[in-house]
Amino acid sequence: MATTRNTLIAPSILSADFARLGEEVRAIDRAGCDWVHVDVMDGHFVPNITIGPGVVKAIRPHTQKPLDVHLMIAPADPFIAAFADAGSDSITVHAEVGPHLDRTLQLIRSLGKKAGVSLTPQTPESALAYVIDRLDLILVMTVNPGFGGQAFIPAMVEKIARVRSMIGSRPIQLEVDGGVAPDTAALCAKAGANVFVAGSAVFKNDQYAANIAAIRAAASLPN
Repeated sequence: MATTRNTLIAPSILSADFARLGEEVRAIDRAGCDWVHVDVMDGHFVPNITIGPGVVKAIRPHTQKPLDVHLMIAPADPFIAAFADAGSDSITVHAEVGPHLDRTLQLIRSLGKKAGVSLTPQTPESALAYVIDRLDLILVMTVNPGFGGQAFIPAMVEKIARVRSMIGSRPIQLEVDGGVAPDTAALCAKAGANVFVAGSAVFKNDQYAANIAAIRAAASLPN
């Protein structure tokens, strides 16, 4: 994965046409995405059900870009090896998902994958304090997880800034997910985010390259 402060765009395939998912992954690859973001939901931890390791394995041959897999499932540990074997490059779990976050992150890294932690809007950044040195990625949710197309929560901008301060000089990517479009990407970038997950803002109007470029331009403007 790229260096920490590069601006990276990670379209969420949650907004893709699932009937032609391989084609959609190839399309966002050609359109200039940096990562492919894969939202995994279980209908238990979040109120929706999406995909499993089999779909990750199926899309893996369609791109050489990193597969950024976000597990919104509980428990997560029993499924991490399967997602690693399916071709994930990074695996992100939620701080809220269980009592042994440090153990989960050790498991991800033991499988040779980048390890991430996600924070839902109500979870304070203090949840990261004792695991931050095991992290390659921190994902701040800027909507409540479970569905695409939600409105960005403005209070999360301050939270992003606090997480960036916690990261300091560590080589940790700071990712945002939820309601990301050019206007909100600019706010998040100014606060310190450098990886931008966008679903509907990328896949709308079949203008994938233009949509990715617009988000990248907004997030890359000087503060």
